[in-house]
Amino acid sequence: MNTIRWGIIGCGNVTEVKSGPGFQKAQGSQLVAVMRRNAALAQDYALRHGVPKWYDDAQALIDDPEVDAVYIATPPDSHCVYTLAASRAGKPVYVEKPMALNTRECQEMIAACRSAGVPLFVAYYRRALPRFLKAKELVNSGAIGELRFVEILFAQPVQIHPPDQLPWRLRPEIAGGGLFVDLASHTLDFLDFALGPVSRVRGFARNQAGAYPAEDIVSAAFEFKNGVQAVGTWCFSSFEAADRITFVGSGGKVTLSTFGTDPVQLETLSGGQLFDLPNPPHIQQLLIQQVVNELLGVGNCVSTGESALRTTWVMDQLLSEHTLS
Repeated sequence: MNTIRWGIIGCGNVTEVKSGPGFQKAQGSQLVAVMRRNAALAQDYALRHGVPKWYDDAQALIDDPEVDAVYIATPPDSHCVYTLAASRAGKPVYVEKPMALNTRECQEMIAACRSAGVPLFVAYYRRALPRFLKAKELVNSGAIGELRFVEILFAQPVQIHPPDQLPWRLRPEIAGGGLFVDLASHTLDFLDFALGPVSRVRGFARNQAGAYPAEDIVSAAFEFKNGVQAVGTWCFSSFEAADRITFVGSGGKVTLSTFGTDPVQLETLSGGQLFDLPNPPHIQQLLIQQVVNELLGVGNCVSTGESALRTTWVMDQLLSEHTLS
């Protein structure tokens, strides 16, 4: 096999630019089928993107003999069931983040894919983006001396929606939580990539503004297995926006944002330096290429079910008290 033929389950907004074209443009990759429960929308996507087949039934796409691997781009509440279905068909899976609703579902997905002998990848694509690779390189190369701690700050003004029109990202039964789960998962996964697994985590999750049922503020303290400590606050009812990750070492610091495009900033006693590394037009394409390479036997992907499970575990620890309240 020299080409991986992909089918997408859930061709919504994330697949329009971020991911869908990446499956068409990656080397050794071809997008051959898409599925959406609304048949007209599935057909429209296929026509606009030049995809040969479209379905309104996920199992039909999974069972298509011309689909070699499945990308699951639905909301998190269906990630597990579709992953299990694809694994039963013996097909590798690339699933959107967050990986699932909770740690238990992640473990079930990993076990099913392992039993079926198929790989499981998760779309934490910052692990392949130049800005984040540069930040990781600076931190791990000793450019700021010995790493002491990490600070994370993310804030947004509150989102107001009629109670009967809440977006799925604000509905815990669909998303696994609120915007913390949707957005902070990227930051937490990058820290896992840069520093290794978290060994201990403590924190608080609350709903302060009362605009929707999910948490709207999370404060956390972490310790990584390597002894580095970190603190973070994610607030979704702030008067201003903020997005900052700061790695502080014995001889300097590295600063970048999770969602912005500002250059990575290095500051040391001898001066400062900026690293301007733009994102690719299709932001998932670099990670998709890693997935394709591994499936073709010519490389490895850095974002797996096992690594994504660790990120979900951290979020579960932080949200457990709010979930139970």
